[in-house]
Amino acid sequence: MPAGNLALVDDLVRAMEAAATPENARALARYFKVTPGSYGEGDVFLGIKLSDLRQLAKPYAASVFQPADWLPLLRSPIHEHRLIALVVMSERAKKAAEKSNGELQVIYDTYLDNTNYVNNWDLVDVSCGPIVGGYLLDRDRSPLYMLVRSDRIWDRRIAMVSSQHFLRRRETTDLYRLAEILLPDRHDLIHKAVGWSLREAGKRVDRDELRHFLDQHASIMPRTALRYAIEHFDSAERQHYLTIPRQRDPD
Repeated sequence: MPAGNLALVDDLVRAMEAAATPENARALARYFKVTPGSYGEGDVFLGIKLSDLRQLAKPYAASVFQPADWLPLLRSPIHEHRLIALVVMSERAKKAAEKSNGELQVIYDTYLDNTNYVNNWDLVDVSCGPIVGGYLLDRDRSPLYMLVRSDRIWDRRIAMVSSQHFLRRRETTDLYRLAEILLPDRHDLIHKAVGWSLREAGKRVDRDELRHFLDQHASIMPRTALRYAIEHFDSAERQHYLTIPRQRDPD
């Protein structure tokens, strides 16, 4: 029922406008760095927190995903429009993964066709695990290696964060390979994604495997990535890795 679904999306837009506040909009704009030259430059905020967006999205996540319904929100200049579309897509992806009914592929294809609009770290982090990681869980992982070599920071972050989805099966090979590829990356938001992913692999699967990776790479890891990766170690072990002599940047 395409017309009905479009009406639901229109209702959702009105509900978002009613829930928005100028105070939250200003705070979110500062937090997500919309000033010129920053990673969120030019983004527009209504002023709705993610927890409130999730509540608003619940009734709409129960509807079968139709790309035409959600593309206007996903391609909107308004941050929360894109975010709520991705929340709905993520929730639908989780349900579709359980049913194996073809809907997950539609969501995955729509997502990868529109990564230009998944253009801030919160948009990536709320969506890529269930959508990209969920779709690739039982499939060839080569799309991640295309994304990780993209010129776009958000594609690279999608690749790295999506690999955390495989940890539920105690699969770490792709996560460590992607992390290694991204070690030379210059962007702080990639350093954070790499460190976060490494930390999760150590906590959820095997600390010794993480230690082996750090023993090989700690001397060249960006400091932020290293600090994130070792957060769950005790103080003495954290200090050990933090005091490993750093290799000089060739540049």
